Amino acid sequence: MKKLAIIGASYLQNPLILKAKEMGLETYAFAWKAGDIGEKTADHFYPISIIEKDKILEKCREIDIDGICTISSDLGAVTVGYVANKMGLVGNPPDCIEKSTNKWNMRQAFAQNGDPSPKSIRVTSPADVKNEHFQYPVIVKPADRSGSRGVSKLMSVDGMDSAIEAALDESFSKEALVEEYARGKEYSVEFLSWHGHHHFLAITEKFTTGAPHFIERGHLQPARLSESMREKVAKTVSHALDSLHVQNGASHSELKIDENGTIRIIEIGARMGGDFIGSDMVRMSTGYDFLAGVIEVALGEEPDFDVHKCPGYAGVRFIFAPEDVDAFHKAQELDEIHIVSSEIPDAFDHEVTDSANRYGYFLFKADSLKAAEEVLPKHTLSER
Repeated sequence: MKKLAIIGASYLQNPLILKAKEMGLETYAFAWKAGDIGEKTADHFYPISIIEKDKILEKCREIDIDGICTISSDLGAVTVGYVANKMGLVGNPPDCIEKSTNKWNMRQAFAQNGDPSPKSIRVTSPADVKNEHFQYPVIVKPADRSGSRGVSKLMSVDGMDSAIEAALDESFSKEALVEEYARGKEYSVEFLSWHGHHHFLAITEKFTTGAPHFIERGHLQPARLSESMREKVAKTVSHALDSLHVQNGASHSELKIDENGTIRIIEIGARMGGDFIGSDMVRMSTGYDFLAGVIEVALGEEPDFDVHKCPGYAGVRFIFAPEDVDAFHKAQELDEIHIVSSEIPDAFDHEVTDSANRYGYFLFKADSLKAAEEVLPKHTLSER
């Protein structure tokens, strides 16, 4: 029986654990002990923090693993790359990890290779921008976090110091970016790579809260784009993956498209997207088992990249307020909506400040675009 190491044990990694076990693999999960579901579902659990790369490497050598992977975690991707390279397993090279987990390094790579992305500067304190002149609005964000943590949109210099401090507080490296604001609707793109060949899977349309924090309220897959625009997006992202030296495994790219069809790449992670996008929605909208593909790549097995289109749409709406619960009840009543899973709160007692403290969700498949549109949030003005 082949042995697969999985970095992380939260609900985000649980689909990966379950898929690996379904494929007949022995699973070894590594994470700080916190009572997470993966601690129970994995065949073996080791209470080692995912950032303790050398301790995890030592244990993986002892186990003699056949592959290592993670999903939805930039921190996890760092450790996956480190262990894979040290053990001669399939993964991404060190320079890919450096570029794909630090947004400043990523911006530099994009600039050098002609990939369309916002201009930005790196800061380590508010004093770094005292002599800078920006064209507003601007975005302030941590250099190395995801999930909308520490992200702010500023319409003027007012609030700049506090926005930078908030971003630095969230950053592991204590670095932040101040960058030009890219206008347009937001999308994400899923690819699976094998030895440097990038295979397009799906484009997801995002619904966010808009300014100032852009927390994701829902997703729709496939996105409402023309075939020509889908091809343009796929070509643009594939080139950017080369710029980051992505070689193997999943990637999750976030971008914006304005009313003129101009694409701006916001960021790319060399890992599967979270929020059910990679673990569920790709399979629901295309028929392709993305989780299995990620595992096969980690084990050094070339996946079958034949993506079969399935009729229908996949969607998820996150719970922020009672109106989202109303949408869930509406979805239950529609014949063309099929609820796949849900987590609905009984009460609301806090403000949602990032994706980590949303109240819940409902994931669904829709037989028609019209039905999906009836239960998804509306786009905000600031998303356009």
